[in-house]
Amino acid sequence: MPAAHDPYAALRHRDYCCLLAGNVLAALSVEMQAVAVGWDLYHRTGSAADLGFVGLAQFLPVLLLALPAGQAADHFNRKYLVLIAYSTMMLTSLGLFLFSYAYFDVEWIYLLLILIGVARAIGMPSRSSLVPLIVPLETIGNAVAWNSTGWQIANVAGPALGGLVLAVTDETPAMAYWLAACGLSVSILLIMTMRPRPQEPNIEKRDLQSLIAGLRFVWNTELLLAAITLDLFAVLLGGATALLPIFANDILQAGPMGLGWLRAAPAMGAFVTAMLLTHRPPLKRPGRALLWSVVGFGVATILFGLSENFYLSLFMLILTGAFDNVSVVVRHTLMQLLTPDTMRGRVAAVNAVFISSSNELGAFESGITAHWFGPVASVVGGGIGTILVVIASALYWPSLRRLEPLNTLREQSPEEPPPSEAIKPVESAIKEGPS
Repeated sequence: MPAAHDPYAALRHRDYCCLLAGNVLAALSVEMQAVAVGWDLYHRTGSAADLGFVGLAQFLPVLLLALPAGQAADHFNRKYLVLIAYSTMMLTSLGLFLFSYAYFDVEWIYLLLILIGVARAIGMPSRSSLVPLIVPLETIGNAVAWNSTGWQIANVAGPALGGLVLAVTDETPAMAYWLAACGLSVSILLIMTMRPRPQEPNIEKRDLQSLIAGLRFVWNTELLLAAITLDLFAVLLGGATALLPIFANDILQAGPMGLGWLRAAPAMGAFVTAMLLTHRPPLKRPGRALLWSVVGFGVATILFGLSENFYLSLFMLILTGAFDNVSVVVRHTLMQLLTPDTMRGRVAAVNAVFISSSNELGAFESGITAHWFGPVASVVGGGIGTILVVIASALYWPSLRRLEPLNTLREQSPEEPPPSEAIKPVESAIKEGPS
C-alpha cells in the first residue's frame, strides 16, 4: 500500500515556515503597493498606456539581470541574495512614500518601479532555489503547493488591503507605501533567522557559457520548455490585471474598493485550488490538467472582458486564478525535480524571465492594445489568443499531453542534450497512449 499523503509535510520544517512567511508578507506588501501605484498613476494621467508602462518598467530589469542573478545564486549564498532583494524593495517603498507626499512627477515613480524590477531580478532565482536546501527531496512537491498557497493568500489580502487603505485615506496612496515598507522590514527579519543546508559547491567558471547554461538546460528539457512556454504566452495574451483600474473606474463603476477586490479575485480562486492541491495526492494526469486549465483561463478572460456586471466580472477573475494555479504548481514542480542543485539558480532565473515576461510584459501589451483598440477588445482578444496557444502547444508537444505523475520524473544531468532523452522515464511509464 502506498504511504498516506501528508499535506503538511513541508510545514514541519522550521526554516521552510520562515521562508514561506517572509515571502508571503513581502508579496502582500508589494501587491498592496501595486494597487496604490496603479490607482495613483491612472488618476494623475488618465492613460491606459501609462498603466502599461508600469509593467515595462519592471520587466526590463528582469530581462537584463535575471541570468546574471541566476548565476550568482549558483555561486553565492542564496539567503543573502534574497535579503539584498527585499532590502532594496523596502527602500523603494520608502521612496514612494516620500514622493507621494511631495507629489513628485510620475517619472520618479517609474524610476522607483525600475528599482523594484532590479530587486525582483536579484531575488527570484535565489528565493526559488532555496526550497530544496530547506526541505527533503520527497517534500518538494508539497512545498511548491504551499508556496503557491501562500502566494495566493498574499494576492488576496494585498490588493484588498490596498483598496481599503485608499478608501479610508481619501484615495491618498502614501499610507499604502508606508505599510508596504513595514511589511518588507518584517520579511527581512524572518529570512535572517533561516539556516538552510549548504549549497553544493559549484566549480564552474563564471563565464558566458556558465551564464547561459540554464537557458540551454531549459531548451534541452522538453517537458520544462513546454510548460514554461505555455504559461508565458497564455498569461502574456490573457492577462487583464494591468487594465483593472480602467474596468473598476470606467466600466464597472466600482471605485478603489472595487479595484482592490478585482485585483484580489484571481488570488481567491488560486488559493482554493492551491489548498486542494496540497491536500490531495499528486495529479495523475498533470499534462492534461495543465492544458485544460489554460483553456479555462482563456474562456474566463473572454467572459470578464465582455461583462459589465461587477459580480460576474469578479467571479470570472476568481476562475482565472483557479485555472492558472494548476499551471503554476505543475511548472514549478517540474523545475525543481528535473534540475540539479548546481543549476537551480540559473534555471530559476530563466523561469523568472518567463514569469516577468508573462506578467510585466503582458501588462505592457494590455496597456498598449487597450490604448489602440479599447480595454474590452484588448481583454477579449487576449483570451482568444490564449486558447489558440493551448491548441498549438498540445499539437507541438504531444509529450505534454501524455505526462504521467510528476514523481515518475528524475533529475536530468546538464550533459543530457536531446530533449527526447529528458522524458524517457515518463514515456516508458506510459501504457495507455495519449490522454
